[in-house]
Amino acid sequence: MTAETGAPDPQEAASHPVTGLDEVVHQRVRLGILTIAHEARRAEFGYLRTQLDLTAGNLSKHLSVLEAAGLIEVEKGYAGKRGRTWITLTAAGDTALADEIARLKLLIARVETTDTLEGR
Repeated sequence: MTAETGAPDPQEAASHPVTGLDEVVHQRVRLGILTIAHEARRAEFGYLRTQLDLTAGNLSKHLSVLEAAGLIEVEKGYAGKRGRTWITLTAAGDTALADEIARLKLLIARVETTDTLEGR
């Protein structure tokens, strides 16, 4: 903010961390998928569906978006006689997740700094 007007400083607004959030990654379900895939290194479709409380169709749509962006790889196979789908994070997905988390940390730091400065 500028001291004279109290309005947002154009330079500050241009560098605000929210401008760097990735729309593909930031969506709640897709962020959850990437996070679980990062933790597990290989996540099964049914596990993702249960953990994220999604329908199979909804999860499939989100996986398609992430796969098209090159952030995950989808592997289909069998466990016994049952068809299975596994999801793994690509190197690009790992980088995108790390970048998103870094941006979120910057946003949190701004809020905490503002709260401290204003004595909230």
